[in-house]
Amino acid sequence: MNLSVAHLGPPGTYAEAAALAYVNWLTRETGQQSLLCPYPSIAQTIKAAAQAQAHLAVVPMENSVEGSVTMTMDTLWQLSGLQIQQALVMPISHALLSKATKIGDIRTVYSHPQALAQCQGWLEKFMPSVQLVPMNATTEALHYLEEDYKAAAIASSRAAQLYNLPILACPINDYPDNYTRFWVLSLEPSPGGSHTSLAFSVPANVPGALVKPLQLFASRGMNLSRIESRPTKRSLGDYLFFIDIEADARQPSVQSAITELTKYTETLKIFGSYSVVSV
Repeated sequence: MNLSVAHLGPPGTYAEAAALAYVNWLTRETGQQSLLCPYPSIAQTIKAAAQAQAHLAVVPMENSVEGSVTMTMDTLWQLSGLQIQQALVMPISHALLSKATKIGDIRTVYSHPQALAQCQGWLEKFMPSVQLVPMNATTEALHYLEEDYKAAAIASSRAAQLYNLPILACPINDYPDNYTRFWVLSLEPSPGGSHTSLAFSVPANVPGALVKPLQLFASRGMNLSRIESRPTKRSLGDYLFFIDIEADARQPSVQSAITELTKYTETLKIFGSYSVVSV
């Protein structure tokens, strides 16, 4: 039976490229065949795996320029049961796609908010007067370009090939070292690895509410490679925290820290331990 792998669509997105890289690796390692399943949003992609509509979901988690993808974080917190199978780090190179004869003719640029933000400096320099329109995916608006010669989209060079669209400029991202980390999610137990991700809320917003949980890891010599807050959406100033630990949750020291962590947290979710690979 083929594995179904959910990702943000339409075809040609960076999430699809990450999903392709993962399933190609899976085929080489295990011989398992996979079927890619595009979804119209990151939230729906994650829910497809959480509701067993797909075996796996590949979603963007963090960009080296623009930071975390909040939709991924918020949706993962709201759902239960999903575990990280692997993290994929992929270089991102943005291109300007359009049927306009020259950049000066373009009046509107479409793309995902992350892509627009990653190209903000270039757009301000070369296209300061264009209207920027955020979309659910980098490829969502490509069909507009067939008829509107004053429109453009920021997407990948692969998307230009898939949709037979000209590239007017590439790369246009502000920083050459532009990487996105994707998570492979599943209802299956996590396999273990070099990193562990978790999230928690604290009982009350009082002094020391965050310090005590963090000291549990510092006292055991564990490095935190990421810590980020997100609003709980219950009240202003009420936050939950996402943490990445450079250790495997199966290690006794990590298990001890997590056990003690429950004393200081209101809700604690362990998303599993996994390896990080470059694709």
